[in-house]
Amino acid sequence: MMIDPLVLLQAYSIGVFPMADDRDAQEVYWVEPKRRAILPLDAFHLSHSLSKVIRRDRFRVTANRAFARILALCAESADDRPSTWINHAIEQAYRHLHEAGFAHSVEVWEGEELVGGLYGVALGRAFFGESMVSRRTDASKVALAWLVARMRFGGFTLLDCQFMTDHLRSMGAVEISQRDYLQLLGGAVAGVELGAGAALSGSGAAASLAFDPLALEPAAAGSPLPPILTVSGPISGHSIAQLLTQTS
Repeated sequence: MMIDPLVLLQAYSIGVFPMADDRDAQEVYWVEPKRRAILPLDAFHLSHSLSKVIRRDRFRVTANRAFARILALCAESADDRPSTWINHAIEQAYRHLHEAGFAHSVEVWEGEELVGGLYGVALGRAFFGESMVSRRTDASKVALAWLVARMRFGGFTLLDCQFMTDHLRSMGAVEISQRDYLQLLGGAVAGVELGAGAALSGSGAAASLAFDPLALEPAAAGSPLPPILTVSGPISGHSIAQLLTQTS
């Protein structure tokens, strides 16, 4: 089964997303939860221990440098997750969305080893988180913290987490009705054109502000950054922690 990228984006714009029963499933079904988990960007809970990990730059964090690898890592089985909803059709669809500039990843590295991260879809001022993965303690938490910080900076208004988990709740996620979710979604994607003739040409200005600086290759990382995060070199964990605590 093939998933048309435009159909996938249109589904997100009305609050629907795809899943599969397992990695090898041939079919994809569309989900519209009655209760929706979101993470209000001004309510992110940055614990003291996580703040220390981020400020000390224990991990190196990038964006859109290894999208396919993050996607594949999220699709792998693990001891705590023997099955996955990411089948091959879904994996291929998000690869296409990434190539078109709509799907983004945040990667967490320990040295040169990819040890965690997340990926999702940006549309207007909404980010739809699809999956997180961690192969080291705190790696997925660090990825989420960097995502929230960069979303704040980019002017996003909605971080959709889909389904509530204890992990997300501990970091500030709340559950709302589908009706309330659709109101937030409508405001976040207002002005986005996804008609039959729409050109798939990227997520928009908010995503560029959020992710482009983290996507710079090391040689270009000293390029000028917006004033709020002006640093000499790559964006640091200290500046990310500052951004997270400005309204926390």
